Amino acid sequence: MIIKKFVGKTEEEAVEAARKELGSGVVIMNVKEVKPKGFAALFRSKQTEVTVALEEEGDIPKPVRKETAAAEPVNRENPPAAAVTLAADNSQNNIEKRLDSLQTLLESRFQQDEAEKQEQTEAAPPVEKQEEEPSEEELERSKFVRLLYNTMLENEVDEKYANQIIEDLEKNKKPNMPFDYILANVYQKMILKFGKADGITAAGKGPKIVLFMGPTGVGKTTTIAKLASDFTVGEKKKVALLTADTYRIAAAEQLRTYANILEAPFRVIYTEGDAKQAVQDFHNFDYIFVDTAGHSHKNEEQMENMQKLFEAIKEAGEYQTFLVLSATTKYRDLVRIVSSYKEIAEYQLIFTKLDETSTLGNLLNLKLFADVPIAYVTCGQNVPDDIECFNPQKTVKQLLGGKA
Repeated sequence: MIIKKFVGKTEEEAVEAARKELGSGVVIMNVKEVKPKGFAALFRSKQTEVTVALEEEGDIPKPVRKETAAAEPVNRENPPAAAVTLAADNSQNNIEKRLDSLQTLLESRFQQDEAEKQEQTEAAPPVEKQEEEPSEEELERSKFVRLLYNTMLENEVDEKYANQIIEDLEKNKKPNMPFDYILANVYQKMILKFGKADGITAAGKGPKIVLFMGPTGVGKTTTIAKLASDFTVGEKKKVALLTADTYRIAAAEQLRTYANILEAPFRVIYTEGDAKQAVQDFHNFDYIFVDTAGHSHKNEEQMENMQKLFEAIKEAGEYQTFLVLSATTKYRDLVRIVSSYKEIAEYQLIFTKLDETSTLGNLLNLKLFADVPIAYVTCGQNVPDDIECFNPQKTVKQLLGGKA
């Protein structure tokens, strides 16, 4: 596997440079801004650094040779366990830049597992050896993979998907695979599973109608305000705000308040006809954000009313739909929610309240279960700051035990 960094004025420029040198099969592993240093920094703009990975066919990684005081030679075909461990430790320093605290976590787990194994060995009666045991270095690698697997489970990645990731790793297993290669392989596969979302895009003609749906209490109205603020203030776009949430007066008034602050038009829509008329009235706007009523996915009548509203808006113009979910909701409930809303419209996901949970496994679970992209995540109540485009690299790092 090749892991290399490229720098450009923009992310697109850096990625293009990576693809020109390494080919179109590169996977983006990390993106960050780089500030120029020295006196010249006053006259130079920020640049973007992109770290990419490329898995080569037939690339069989070799363990780093152990250096000793006597420069003792190492048998490369069958290296001793100490050399393999040293290789993992040395190369782990490179990947640690992306997964911060993962090494410390795995080391502590490794020691714990060793202690438990020792206790079991002392308590169990001796068993007559029946077949050849795996080499010590293979045992070390198996333990490392098990630690990664357990870390995913502790971050509430569903066992089914954690098993799939480990099975994918086993399929690509190669002789003498060092620890950093294992870690990079899992990291890369998980990023690919998340994929990339389009987010809110401009319409080809007329305003883009953006519908937001979701259960009560997930922070849907606040999320709309954050996005509206970003588009009006940050991108200087004309945004109109509509609400179909006539069940809760407070929700409508909250969105009206945000609209007044942003100096954006606001309207309450009660029927499908109101929705069509609003689209016509705001035909010269860039975006029309529609806040739908938050309710239980079990309420069939309300779900039917929402579907009628969506059908009317589909006829009115080009649209996108986003399902807003809380990262604190139980996985079993999330499965029911995404399944019921899938009957109304195709959608992208927005996860809220990431600041209220320490485990992000449900983001991967829902992405794989519903097979829909995650567009945005929110991590607080501040408007417009506490929202960002979904970053697969950042999330995978946390799922593997790294710091946010």
